Amino acid sequence: MTVAQRTVVELQQLATRFGQHVVHEQLDLTIYEGERVALVGGSGTGKSVLLSEIAMLREPDAGEICLFGQPITQLTGRQLTAQRQRIGMMFQQGALFSSLTVLENIMLPIQEHQRLSASVLQELAMLKLRLTGLPDHAAHLYPQSLSGGMLKRAAVARALALDPPLLLLDEPTAGLDPAGAAAFDQMLLELHAALNLTLILVTHDLDSIWTVTDQVAFLGERRVLVKQPIQQMVRNEHPVIKTYFANDRARRAIRQEQMV
Repeated sequence: MTVAQRTVVELQQLATRFGQHVVHEQLDLTIYEGERVALVGGSGTGKSVLLSEIAMLREPDAGEICLFGQPITQLTGRQLTAQRQRIGMMFQQGALFSSLTVLENIMLPIQEHQRLSASVLQELAMLKLRLTGLPDHAAHLYPQSLSGGMLKRAAVARALALDPPLLLLDEPTAGLDPAGAAAFDQMLLELHAALNLTLILVTHDLDSIWTVTDQVAFLGERRVLVKQPIQQMVRNEHPVIKTYFANDRARRAIRQEQMV
């Protein structure tokens, strides 16, 4: 007998509009506990918007979002706060407070939701910092003093401050050189294994898709066209998907993966 997978995110008939412009319509998507899912698609398909709706930072215009088995429209204020604590989000530009050190940025969410002594707060924040591979001295630096890779790791450390089971990442390797992006991908795999996370990332980085994810949800025609492993996705005959992967960069990534 197989054990049923627990649903972490379920989107039902979602609609998103900006004035007269319809971004999503009748969008359905289910993500299960422990999955590593990439949201991909062409520009303007609303990948980052969808991520913000999952994070409860924006309300869809129609449809239902269920998180951890609970429809968010049925939650009270206190229950919504509790659900938000179960979601960590890394924004594309990091979104760290420039007036705070890295350590203070990581401590901030903990301070808001838990009553702990200053020493315990600092200890917890340092633990998150080390989990992301940052050196101890980075704790006392300000965001503007960090390299691009360190800034992204600090943003992940803050996203993990409250030990969320769901981690959302918006273009996590954008702007990194190949070595830095590869190291970041490896960090995500290690965090996923160590913390039993469910990962959802918006990315155009095909190397990250091959390395980090086990499922790909392809956005097109205002909805999720299909969710399947990348090995199947690159052979999908849907015209929109076929066009997306019909370029030299995609072909190189596919050939490299086949040689591994």
